[in-house]
Amino acid sequence: MNFVIISPHFPETYWKFAEALKKNGFTVLGIGDAPYHEIKAELKGVLTEYYYAPKMDDYSELYKAFAFLSSKYGKIDWVESNNEYWLAKDARLRTDFNITTGVMEKDILAYKSKTVMKDYFKKAKVKVARHLKTSDFTVAKKFAKKVGYPLFSKPDIGVGANSTFRLNNDEDLKTFFLKKDVGEYIIEEYIDGTIVSFDGISNSHHEPVICVEHLFPVTNADVVGGLLEDYYYSLHDVAPDLYKAGCAVLKAFKVNKRFFHLEFFRLNVDKKGLGRKGDLVALEVNMRPPGGYTTDMISACLGVSSYAVYADVVSYDENRQAASGKPMVVAEVARRDKYKYEITREAILDKYKSAMVLSGRYAPLISVGMGDEYFIAKFSTLEEAKIFKEEVLKHQKNI
Repeated sequence: MNFVIISPHFPETYWKFAEALKKNGFTVLGIGDAPYHEIKAELKGVLTEYYYAPKMDDYSELYKAFAFLSSKYGKIDWVESNNEYWLAKDARLRTDFNITTGVMEKDILAYKSKTVMKDYFKKAKVKVARHLKTSDFTVAKKFAKKVGYPLFSKPDIGVGANSTFRLNNDEDLKTFFLKKDVGEYIIEEYIDGTIVSFDGISNSHHEPVICVEHLFPVTNADVVGGLLEDYYYSLHDVAPDLYKAGCAVLKAFKVNKRFFHLEFFRLNVDKKGLGRKGDLVALEVNMRPPGGYTTDMISACLGVSSYAVYADVVSYDENRQAASGKPMVVAEVARRDKYKYEITREAILDKYKSAMVLSGRYAPLISVGMGDEYFIAKFSTLEEAKIFKEEVLKHQKNI
């Protein structure tokens, strides 16, 4: 079978998808906008062919590249990028080339539009924040009067926390409407909650084959807005209510043989009309792996390659990988270049060499939302992971 990976070089560890698929017997082909000499040797070693398409943002160029590979290797059975940026084009290629193993163009809006997502959350009987999508200031002001300030606004279709706004009063709301094309934005009641996510890979029955919980003590909106240091944790023990809600959402969306990243708020305080402190409220879904190197965190957390599990699900609709060692708690901690830290990078790598999973610098494309220099390490307990976070982020004292 032929599997085309769109942008197989980004993030840099995603070459492991190609490796796992090749081991399962696929002819793995790649289309990317990086010159061939810039892609990793490991990726070159597992791709049968790489098509360099420097203008692949232009769908006609992407279509041309895909048509070339199809004419050379025969019918393409799978196409996937596992990358939010390309999901819509993945779906368009499937539709244009009649590839029925993934989401088609007519269905992709449910994976992209935050307002459409909420209908699926309701179908899954998971609570959502009250919201509206309007370009009428008067309508928005009535909504604000009903639910109260603050409000939170974000693009109806968008990735991460770019172009998000907290609106604290009528003046903020007015300014927002003057500056933005608000018809493309969703406005929600503000939720005081800690973000948790349900992440893993689903089978054709829309059930999780592997799954973890992620805990995000700092919101991505705050990380981006204040260029803050980022940290979060992969937990192998998924809270029962999160597992139940996550499984219901997978069924509602009919998530088929793909990664999922389902985000929820866990309420920090009682919220009238939504629930009690500790209850879950749905935030949004991303039907692809969580960002950065979180796929590698999942692998370290569960003691099994998430890339290999994905290839098994695609090939056999089940996981055929045996876990090695006990499950672990994995921490990602990212520094900012603007700060000076008490412990050096070299000292961290030396002290935690037996725990270290990955370390390096985030690509400029994602550093705003993730941080500049990252350290990913695994521990037996969450308490140990939190100690690691505190040590890595301890600032030098002013002299």
